[in-house]
Amino acid sequence: MILVTGATGNTGSALLKELHAHGAGPLRGLTRAAARAAFPEGVEAVEGDLAVPESRKAALRGVRSLFLVSGLGPDAEIIEATRRAGVEHVVLVSSITVRTHPHLGPAREKQTVERLLQDSGMAWTILRPTQFASNALMWAATIRGHETVRAPYPDTALPTIHPADIASVARVALTGPGHQGRTYALTGPAPVSARQQVEAIAAALGRDIPFAEISRQEAHAQMVAVFGEEAADAVLDVTGGDVNDELLAVRDTVLRVTGSPARPFRQWAAENAAAFRADEADARHADGDERLAHS
Repeated sequence: MILVTGATGNTGSALLKELHAHGAGPLRGLTRAAARAAFPEGVEAVEGDLAVPESRKAALRGVRSLFLVSGLGPDAEIIEATRRAGVEHVVLVSSITVRTHPHLGPAREKQTVERLLQDSGMAWTILRPTQFASNALMWAATIRGHETVRAPYPDTALPTIHPADIASVARVALTGPGHQGRTYALTGPAPVSARQQVEAIAAALGRDIPFAEISRQEAHAQMVAVFGEEAADAVLDVTGGDVNDELLAVRDTVLRVTGSPARPFRQWAAENAAAFRADEADARHADGDERLAHS
């Protein structure tokens, strides 16, 4: 049994579809909202929350391989419960900032989770993606309202990754040999700036989207209420305020692991255009799996 956490999120839902398509059963998806979990036929849907011990116990029963996103609950307890349940292999989604910005608080937290898993006695594979393409959904309400997208560091280009590519690497790691004990840094195929992302979304919609640069201070004031002081500063650092060559580097890991090239941002924009249309607004929300994905 393979358990996918965050199973209605952008990465988890793509992973379940890939696993199902490749005949990697039996499969179970854990979500906080099973009623809207459109899982492939035959995938067991379990409603629960990793932060709740009773949910963890039910979700982990009979599981041998686990796709785990850090930060969905008390990670130390989750990893220990996973070990006690007899899980043999965990594929963990961490962050590339563990490597590029280890001094930042969110990166230190993810590094702690990595070490807990590595010391658990279970087999492990660690995925360290860069900024998620799906983070652009934070502009969805603004774009649906035909308002101006405002962002700091508009021309800092990061090798943003399509969540489906993270899912593809996870699927191979969960089902194929040679990936245990490996850490994979994951990026998209090319750098793409915030301005270019908005342009790609505009092209997918077939209309112009107004864009304006704002200062770090303006962005921080908007973000701190949602993320908190430390996390807001971390996001602003890694999206333009404190970038480095390691963060900006394009890696071919997706191609090497899966045999297929990483998907460009414009593909993500085309596939998710409905989320930015007022008359077709997609009501999906990530099930906790990609919040602060680039921090």
